[in-house]
Amino acid sequence: MDHDDGGNGPDLQSGVPVATIPESGLLAGHVGEAKVVLVRRGDELFAVGGDCTHYGGQLKDGLVAGETLRCPLHHACFSLRTGEAIGAPAFDPIPCWRVERVGDTVRVREKLEQPKPVPPAGADAPKAIVVIGGGAAGFAAAEMLRREGYAGSLTIVSADTASPCDRPNLSKDYLAGDAPEEWIPLKPEDFYAERGIELLLDERVTSIDTAAHTVQLESGRQIAWDRLLLATGAEPVRLDIPGASASQIHYLRSLADSRALIAKAEGAKRAIVVGASFIGLEVAASLRKRGLEVDVVAHGSLPMEHVFGAEVGAFVKALHESQGVRFHMGRSIAKLDGVRATLDDGTMLEADFIVAGVGVKPNVALAEKAGLALDRGVVVDAFLQTSAPGIYAAGDIARWPDPHTGEPIRVEHWVVAERQGQHAALNMLGRQKKFEDVPFFWSQHYDISFRYVGHAEHWDAIALDGSLAAQDCAVAYRRDGRTLAVLTLGRDAASLEAEFALEAERRAG
Repeated sequence: MDHDDGGNGPDLQSGVPVATIPESGLLAGHVGEAKVVLVRRGDELFAVGGDCTHYGGQLKDGLVAGETLRCPLHHACFSLRTGEAIGAPAFDPIPCWRVERVGDTVRVREKLEQPKPVPPAGADAPKAIVVIGGGAAGFAAAEMLRREGYAGSLTIVSADTASPCDRPNLSKDYLAGDAPEEWIPLKPEDFYAERGIELLLDERVTSIDTAAHTVQLESGRQIAWDRLLLATGAEPVRLDIPGASASQIHYLRSLADSRALIAKAEGAKRAIVVGASFIGLEVAASLRKRGLEVDVVAHGSLPMEHVFGAEVGAFVKALHESQGVRFHMGRSIAKLDGVRATLDDGTMLEADFIVAGVGVKPNVALAEKAGLALDRGVVVDAFLQTSAPGIYAAGDIARWPDPHTGEPIRVEHWVVAERQGQHAALNMLGRQKKFEDVPFFWSQHYDISFRYVGHAEHWDAIALDGSLAAQDCAVAYRRDGRTLAVLTLGRDAASLEAEFALEAERRAG
């Protein structure tokens, strides 16, 4: 994890000159042992906790954007007024303190209590909500519903055997052996019971009755709903390799998958990774960290070229090669014979197991069976509502109108799924809040983290500022003169600024 404890700065209880706090900026200090950030916006002053509640990012290095403070690590967004985590991947609030100004001196006083939620009211307020899917979007929706004061029945139906977990870590630090398993659950087991969330694990919905407002479970149980969230996610694309046994090819989507890979790696020396995109290369990096020899077999000429372009793709390839990974680009596995893999050009490789990361496909079978509108995903409007009243969709299955380009998009990013779950929750409570967040993801390879904001499926120009070799750059992806997305290495502040600029353009457009 990225941590920067740094110095604690001035004692804010003793007071600091107001001139030391930049306009629309921040000053890091402390109140007792607590790290605190002072923020000034015009005549208003705010004092909030200095540690992000996601992975401890230092908010002193973050960005003040309107009435929010954003974390430089993974772009969690907090309210300056209440400390609430209003944008994932953080869910817990940061503390707030009362600020007093006397003349030109600013002092931080007592800690403030978190505001209490106001339960939704009215004839249309739902009394029963069902969430189908225990991933990022499903968890975020349920958490937000309870945070917003919804007190009705709330059920999560999850096909997974484990409670909602931090899936990005499964291919990164956890697989590499750097993160303990207690970091993986998004919340402790008692969280669900304490908040009255019925979490049904290893359970599946077989059908949705859109007229009767019920779902039928595989176990035979039927559950009624006033609002329904489809958050069924995506499934890995499966490989069909002649001669391969089921135990030889591994996929990574769940905690059970990552555990199985770790167990396999413990007694292995060599592995083949099929696919050179995010999951594949994060797995390759993690397996190298465990000391395995790794061969990457993939289509295309460069890894990640379709997302990042040729120059960044070449950098990624060189990075992994410097760590001992061998690439076989433009190739596929023709057959397997025991531990020996034959590529389509005749090259012979040996591997104790294979990990496939060749993409995913959205789980839309349930939506299709229910008669919902589909278009390479489940079609939703700006409020994430499907073609059926009362049914919403979020996460990997949702295809929504992108306010930046005007085109419908579907994005398979963790933070996008969590934030869509949060928006869907608010809209199920009648808030009518459009989903206009700028997509963001990060990908970790050894000690390098790529941060990407925006969404650019196609571009006609790439502008690189800085140096890839120095791991200090920003890469802008443009079409028709407009910046659609920005990739950064070593420039966390620039990533936040790019995100805020894209948001401002959406609001202006």
